Amino acid sequence: MDIATLIGLVVAFILMIFGIVFDKSAGIIIGNLNSFIDIPSIMITFGGAFMTTFASYSVADYISGLKSITLAFKAPVFDIQKVISSIIDLSNVARKEGLLALEETAGTLDNEFMKKGILLVVDGTEPDLVRSIMETELVNADIRHKKYISFWQALGAAGPAWGMIGTLIGLINMLKALNDPSTIGPAMAVALVTTFYGSVLANWICTPIGNKLSANNDVEMHSMEIIIEGILSIQAGENPRVIEEKLKSFLAPKERASSTDNGGGEE
Repeated sequence: MDIATLIGLVVAFILMIFGIVFDKSAGIIIGNLNSFIDIPSIMITFGGAFMTTFASYSVADYISGLKSITLAFKAPVFDIQKVISSIIDLSNVARKEGLLALEETAGTLDNEFMKKGILLVVDGTEPDLVRSIMETELVNADIRHKKYISFWQALGAAGPAWGMIGTLIGLINMLKALNDPSTIGPAMAVALVTTFYGSVLANWICTPIGNKLSANNDVEMHSMEIIIEGILSIQAGENPRVIEEKLKSFLAPKERASSTDNGGGEE
């Protein structure tokens, strides 16, 4: 599990609730939550946001988009330094025992994308075709991931918009009852709480989930690019040390030393 996502969302919620119930002037916690609970506002804001997003997608894509929230809580599958280390190990095997020896080694790989590339090489596939096949998979993986990201961006944009619609509805109802000044304060509070709900939906849920999915996608795409370059280098028969230096160029300078410490190519 990606503990950062869980901690971030939970602590943000706790801080929000604390801000609601804490009375600064009295320095105590008071029961103030009821002022922030309004069923019609919840229906307008959350119902409107989710339904307009539903209208923007097919049923299958909408359900997939909702389910993608679980991906934000999963630890990233791709560890770039581990990927580089695995490729260097494979290059050492290929240099000592030949490309055909990689077939047995490929069976022990957890990374399906890397395994697919190695098996293509073992089968004698032309380098240009290997690159084409793997880049096609990379592009389509990116498209799938961005579909999930755009779902949360769309839902995050709809939340504040429907919050404002709810606020306008509340203000209209308030203006109709101006002949009774005692109702103005409560009516204004109800009107504003819909904007609050929209901001919570966008900034507490949708934006963090979308950002996490986007960050995970960036890491995965970067890892897949490294795998493609590494496998083609192995197929070309390049020296493991050369492959190591080539792949380390994908890392930030401060990460290269630790990558070397974790193991490098042999002469």
